[in-house]
Amino acid sequence: MNYKEICFQAIEIVEKTGAFIANERKNFSMSAVEHKGKADLVSYVDKTAERKLIDGLEQLILESGFIAEEGTETKKGEQFNWIIDPLDGTTNFVHGVPPYAISVALTEGDEVVIGIVYEITLDECFFSWKGAPAYLNGQVINVSKAKTHSEALVATGFPYTNFSQMDAYIELMREVMESTQGIRRLGSAATDLAYVAAGRYDAFWEYGLNAWDVAAGAFLVQQAGGKVSDFNGGGNYIFGREMVASNENYFNDFYQMVNQYLGEK
Repeated sequence: MNYKEICFQAIEIVEKTGAFIANERKNFSMSAVEHKGKADLVSYVDKTAERKLIDGLEQLILESGFIAEEGTETKKGEQFNWIIDPLDGTTNFVHGVPPYAISVALTEGDEVVIGIVYEITLDECFFSWKGAPAYLNGQVINVSKAKTHSEALVATGFPYTNFSQMDAYIELMREVMESTQGIRRLGSAATDLAYVAAGRYDAFWEYGLNAWDVAAGAFLVQQAGGKVSDFNGGGNYIFGREMVASNENYFNDFYQMVNQYLGEK
């Protein structure tokens, strides 16, 4: 399998789909919004974008399957599966607020081998494949060199459907706010992780995540020299619905802070 070739072919499909999303935003109406939950939105743009991605990506590896947010394709591959979010940050999109992104990862068995995050509003494509560094629009990127809380700018996502850990989450936010340079919440986990990979953020944490939100971004962080784990230091961060990510220097200290509040007791 030529991962590099497949990655660049997938980028073409992703960017064409991104152009469709950007064009639809120009005349988008809130009347097109459907509610999967009180704060979980979807529209024809998500569904059409997902179909465009699937129609293109399935031609690259004919035996591949899909794990996709909107469920427009449910075929599972024996060896290769694409994990895709056609529009990460749908709430941002429907309100005309950046960022929003397409997230595409390819798994071979249990291993992610390609990751692409295309942030549409800034036309920034973050990507990597197995054995390669991480790139932003063709330029190599790396995680930051921050070592301490006082050097760190940290990203998170606020819970919007699962409030089971809200008290511990707010306590953790207080400590992060008091000890770091600040917290940012963009509303797109895929973009947050791409920014950690690019060294813009020094760390990220969130719970209530789905595989399509994070599979590509977590891979990018690792390819850019960073570390990723679940809240208990394990590897169940793609399907385990929780994640900590940072650079090698800062990871242990930041992980310990998150684990103190949100890890298993």
